[in-house]
Amino acid sequence: MITERASLVLYAWLSVAASIVVIALKALAWWITGSVGLLADALESGVNLVAAFAALVALSIAAQPADEGHPYGHGKAEYFSSWLEGALIVVAAVAIAVAAVYRLLHQQALQALGAGLAVSIVATAINFAVARVLLRVGARHHSIALEADGRHLMADVWTSVGVVVGVGAVALTGQAWLDPVVALAVALNIVRAGYALVRRSSQGLMDSALPNADQSIIRAILDRYRDDGIDYHALRTRQAGARRFIELHLLVPGAWTVQRGHDVMERIEAQIRARIPNATMSIHLEPIEDSASWDDVALDRPDPHSGER
Repeated sequence: MITERASLVLYAWLSVAASIVVIALKALAWWITGSVGLLADALESGVNLVAAFAALVALSIAAQPADEGHPYGHGKAEYFSSWLEGALIVVAAVAIAVAAVYRLLHQQALQALGAGLAVSIVATAINFAVARVLLRVGARHHSIALEADGRHLMADVWTSVGVVVGVGAVALTGQAWLDPVVALAVALNIVRAGYALVRRSSQGLMDSALPNADQSIIRAILDRYRDDGIDYHALRTRQAGARRFIELHLLVPGAWTVQRGHDVMERIEAQIRARIPNATMSIHLEPIEDSASWDDVALDRPDPHSGER
């Protein structure tokens, strides 16, 4: 597990290197043409670079093993990275919108559009290739930091496509106002992407439950044991980075030996882990005939001596 998470840092370095190259190319395209649309595209790539460094730091922290101060590991560091990336996207959108409004009020002719567009297309191709790699690796290893970085790069790709189309339209029609209008559209698009990242990261920091599909898998496995006189309740799940935490109370016949109950628990845990990657299981064994076993479903278990039951 540690080696796997540590290897993801290499992909974060790939994102950093690609962002530096893309920024240089897009800045060159803006310098050649004077297009505010291409400037907006370059500014968003600047956010990509900051975000890539944030992902690099977060993945380095998340790869550290659990310790005395962090017994559940450091996986949630990835959520801070993706939250920061979402916030930076919004900041970039504001800067782009300000530049676009200024250009609308003070229009100017663009220059050397052919060369500028060619440079921008090369930068977009690099972004597309790196985004595909990050999305694939992020999904395979359940890394929200890499996935967020990949989605941001892919959003940048579509932004660049829009800018190229807009600047191309200026070249064909001579209507300079199209350039800042495209930049405003870019700003609105990346605000949406930034909001989605902030929302998802906030859910992770709030210990949101696993997706319904994962919970259905867990319940289906547990339901198989009902015919053996086994029941369950108090099923709770959460996710911290790539790590999934699953806990529940397993109710078995009170006449069973500890060994028999333990064997069933081990079998259930193995079956769930086989379907839910990176799962940490916590199962509390209880006698099904005891009424007290059915009273502790809530997160805060009542004190049996308090008279609350």
